[in-house]
Amino acid sequence: MLKVLYLLNHAGKAGTERYVETLVEKLNNDKIKAYFAYNEEGLLVERLKELGLDTYRIEMKNPFDIKAVIELNNLCRKLDIDLIHTQFLRENYIALLSKLLNPKVKVFYTNHFILYNNKFLRITNRMLNPLRSTIIAVCNKGKDMMISNGVDGKKIKVIFNGIDVNYWAEKIESTMRKEFGIGEDEFVFLCASRFANDKGHKFLINSVAELKKLTDRKFRCVLANDGPLFEECKNQVRELGLENDVIFTGFRKDIKNLIYGSDLYINSSEHEALSFAIIEVLACGIPVIATNMAGNGDIINDETNCGILVEYNNSKGLAEAVNRIMSDKDLQRMLRENALKTVKEKFNLDKVAAETYNLYRESCKGKE
Repeated sequence: MLKVLYLLNHAGKAGTERYVETLVEKLNNDKIKAYFAYNEEGLLVERLKELGLDTYRIEMKNPFDIKAVIELNNLCRKLDIDLIHTQFLRENYIALLSKLLNPKVKVFYTNHFILYNNKFLRITNRMLNPLRSTIIAVCNKGKDMMISNGVDGKKIKVIFNGIDVNYWAEKIESTMRKEFGIGEDEFVFLCASRFANDKGHKFLINSVAELKKLTDRKFRCVLANDGPLFEECKNQVRELGLENDVIFTGFRKDIKNLIYGSDLYINSSEHEALSFAIIEVLACGIPVIATNMAGNGDIINDETNCGILVEYNNSKGLAEAVNRIMSDKDLQRMLRENALKTVKEKFNLDKVAAETYNLYRESCKGKE
């Protein structure tokens, strides 16, 4: 059985953490023996401990932290690790450098972002290519960006993110409308992104103001989660006079409950690889409007027909898309029908886990 160490700098509660958790749930104790190492503690540490994983803290100050390289090497030797699975550039570089001390360990990397590297990192990427094993890009544009950043394209495989379709597709009776006093006749659209600069909340809130100009129908925009821009966005809502139209829930663990209380989901991000939130919402049979960024087009397109793509930071365009769906019951029905079908065919966790495990084995030359 392969021994896999999942290495992550920040063990928080975002999409990357869900990616690691779901792989562990599917593969640990069946296909692999999993371990977890991290720098900054967060919710993922708690969840992986509940799954029975041994967890370790390694301080990782930067991608070239020699102390972290040595500590990681010692941990891998102690646990007899076969493969390190990294998620971001910092821990990936540290793992690659540790391979110089322990060549038998394979370094596996999943790239969750589509960001252009500076000249220094592009040169470093080329220098580290010989140490790399397989790299997963979670969307097609992610692969293209990595190649432009100097990563060896022959080592990159595209595997879309996947979810537990059965869990999300199992309908529940949502309590959200009752909790927040939302009428059954009101149209509700949800955004559950963390309040951060690249998630586009200000753009989304501006679109709510634009939507009020387009329709007399009652609607509510529900913003779930927390983050550094939380208070700033609440101030923006007050300044625009949208207190009766926008609901802030704060951080919630019952996202499925919120989804099933909604008619539509909005992804307003400026940067996105392949959003777990979008896939989870679609598995619930809820249509999505998303910005035409990176991996969103791998999910929503003419083939899947499960939502609408809009231009980032075009508040009027987003408002028009919401109004179009809100006003057309036949369109709503068609998008709902295609939503679950899309996830079952393309973003099933069982498929993702099997493909990832096969790459683990390939990287380790078939060691069981």
